[in-house]
Amino acid sequence: MCGIAGYVADALPPGASRLVDGMVNSLARRGPDGQGMECWPAAVLGHRRLSILDLSDAARQPMRSEDGEIGVVFNGAIYNFLDIRAELESKGCRFRSRCDTEVLLHGYRVWGIDALLPRLRGMFAMAIWDNPRHRLTLVRDRLGVKPLVYAIRNRGLAFASTARALRDAGFTGDIDATSVLGFLDRGWVASDRSIYKGISKLPAGAILEWHAGHITQRQYWSAPDAPSGGSVGFEEAVQQTEEALLESVRIRLFADVPVGALLSGGIDSALVCWALTKLNSGTKAFTAHIPGDPSDESEDARQTARVLGIPHEVVEVSGSDGPALESLTAAHDEPFACSSALGMLEIAKVLSPCMKVLLTGDGGDDVFLGYPRHRTYWWAQKSARAIPRSAASVWPLLRPAVRLCPPLRRAMHFTDYATGGMGPVLRVGDSLPYYRDHELLGERLQRLSLWDRDVPPSLDSARRLLTDYLKYERRTRFLSEYLPKIDSTTMYHGIEARSPFLDHRLWELAAALPYQIRLQGGQQKAILRALVRKHIGVKFSRRRKRGFTVPAERWLIGPWRRQISDLVQSDSLLESQGWLNKGALLAAWKRSLENNRAPSQLWYLVVLENWLRYEQKAAPHDAARSMAIA
Repeated sequence: MCGIAGYVADALPPGASRLVDGMVNSLARRGPDGQGMECWPAAVLGHRRLSILDLSDAARQPMRSEDGEIGVVFNGAIYNFLDIRAELESKGCRFRSRCDTEVLLHGYRVWGIDALLPRLRGMFAMAIWDNPRHRLTLVRDRLGVKPLVYAIRNRGLAFASTARALRDAGFTGDIDATSVLGFLDRGWVASDRSIYKGISKLPAGAILEWHAGHITQRQYWSAPDAPSGGSVGFEEAVQQTEEALLESVRIRLFADVPVGALLSGGIDSALVCWALTKLNSGTKAFTAHIPGDPSDESEDARQTARVLGIPHEVVEVSGSDGPALESLTAAHDEPFACSSALGMLEIAKVLSPCMKVLLTGDGGDDVFLGYPRHRTYWWAQKSARAIPRSAASVWPLLRPAVRLCPPLRRAMHFTDYATGGMGPVLRVGDSLPYYRDHELLGERLQRLSLWDRDVPPSLDSARRLLTDYLKYERRTRFLSEYLPKIDSTTMYHGIEARSPFLDHRLWELAAALPYQIRLQGGQQKAILRALVRKHIGVKFSRRRKRGFTVPAERWLIGPWRRQISDLVQSDSLLESQGWLNKGALLAAWKRSLENNRAPSQLWYLVVLENWLRYEQKAAPHDAARSMAIA
């Protein structure tokens, strides 16, 4: 796992290599083991290295073909690279290293990008410069585990692993107001936008090709839709999942550095650790401990570790030292308020001196349907298919009366979903009224809106609700919060996170199962619970989903009170730049103290204020910005 950057143009401007070098330096935390750069008349590729496979200089990047005409920079891991290497060697290719990067170089020359990609099993963001064809190819892995962003300037294209790297080289525009509003609503910046104008994120499973100033983009993979029925029974699905999970864990153990695993109190990480013991890997598991907090899962994790017999260590995460806002901001190139990222940063910090690869349980909830909302939307979808259109049209007339009866509130929301589909669903958890009701939003945000808060209700949407929701969630929160939380926090401390449940073959297997199999008997993640019941124990399979979290909202008015008070009472960039009204941040803070409760919106404001201050300190010199844009 590494950091990549580059710049291509019909005619590179003077100092192009210096711009790429600046981007590479910005990515230093992602690759502390080395850096490199290679140049051609129309392209410069740069790389920061985190050594995982073949620790010698033979694996350094950018990597060039023997004739120097093809170059590649790559971030990620190809878990089946030895199989691909054997196939290429049978075709006469000669290898100089023992790393996965070189199979991309030879594979591109032998097969081309469209035949190479179906062979790859892993997580990756890569750039390939084909000098004879004057063509740059950017590729992001199927699920979007590895980030890749780019900016277009005057028929040229710059790319990097982070938006901050592009910012440091002067390739960005101003802060995007709609992205700021979206962050204040959700706590993360949407995957189809960037916090900076002029930057685009390559979608998951996509290829972008630049040739002589012209750009084309296409999808090479998408997840299958769940069928309405199927020939696979529940027990067969459980068996297939077990085999696929064991294989997914096995191939992720290949490394030339120490490998560990994260263990929470949940069933996904428990299954990963079960697979590790089944494979006799000797891998050690680590758990975060939040003393005295209801969200703490360390005791559950200890019980799981004892049953499995896996080596186990508990890492304490407390709020006594104040909020790690600087680390949170430095680790994420865009404002990011997922509080569990604070815990991941602490774990990664402790483990980084002795561990370079960590296996995690991320992804199981998303494809095996582990969130309560998945079950609710499935039931609503089934109900919608039984509701006559005429009956659905009556609901808006009845709803105002039902709303006056608090005991019927849950039934009211369910009926909204069953008659209106994605429209009502997307308005759940809307944070914007908080800011507007308290007159917090400044002139730069007051007249803006978010498209997904204005989707009209539709019975047709309700009849495919879970299907539509899963597609929406994968494009948004999955790519914008769940995946960056793991990648950015671990990479900040030089650790590669590998998630067996994000294996595309396991994902394809699960996504193609009917909902009634994945939610058998109305049980979330029924297949994975069956595996836990079978291999770990019944009581472990019955654990409710809690999710690893850090109680940032409670800590704001608790152990972090003094630091946050200093922050909100100093000159606010949110206010001076027009994002908030004058005095709004301090007023929100005082209101939380009076109520003895900090809402999530206050946490979002604190994170955004700190991000703005961080960016202001790190802003590139005007000269560099002018040269990049010119």
